[in-house]
Amino acid sequence: MKIRIDLKIILFLILFWFTNQINIYLTIVFFCIIHELGHLFAGLALKLKPENIEITPYGLSIKLKTNTKDLNKKLGKGNNLELKKIIIALAGPLTSLILSIIFIYIDPIIIEKQDAIYSNILILLFNLTPIYPLDGGRIIKGILHIKYGNRFAKKVVNIMSNIIMVILSFIFSIAVFYFQNIAYFIICIFLWCITLEENNKYRNYMKINDSLNNE
Repeated sequence: MKIRIDLKIILFLILFWFTNQINIYLTIVFFCIIHELGHLFAGLALKLKPENIEITPYGLSIKLKTNTKDLNKKLGKGNNLELKKIIIALAGPLTSLILSIIFIYIDPIIIEKQDAIYSNILILLFNLTPIYPLDGGRIIKGILHIKYGNRFAKKVVNIMSNIIMVILSFIFSIAVFYFQNIAYFIICIFLWCITLEENNKYRNYMKINDSLNNE
């Protein structure tokens, strides 16, 4: 198992330090790690082993090994692996939801109660945003893959991600102006980065897929 550290985390620490939001940032990162552990434990329960762990500006990114038995077991127009991916994607938001409910009734030891509740709700909503590869996008893609096939799922999720990003960019612009909080700008830039990266992956997938179909 490989462990990697994304050096962009240093940039995020500097930005939030100078904007006097370092405490809330560290709180969110802490609960993001627990959120990702929810994914990990679900994967382990489904007999998938971790392959790579990356420490990122938003917590952990965990990649699980693909089980060939799941690929060979068909489920609709997909396979059993897609069902496991949906369950694993749901596990993270479910973890954040459970934590936010727990902190309504139990005071955390070190972190402020309000910050703990707010952070987990924020992480829950953020990850359920239907943008791939966030949890919401993964869940929708998995369902579409099983029902309509991989090509259709990729196309729909890619279009949906770009439309939602345009809408979110407008909302974040208003939020930055109204609240005068650079965090909204940073989140927007981060989301655009992953969206553009997925756009590139989708175009490459379509080129390869089309070339194979034409042969």
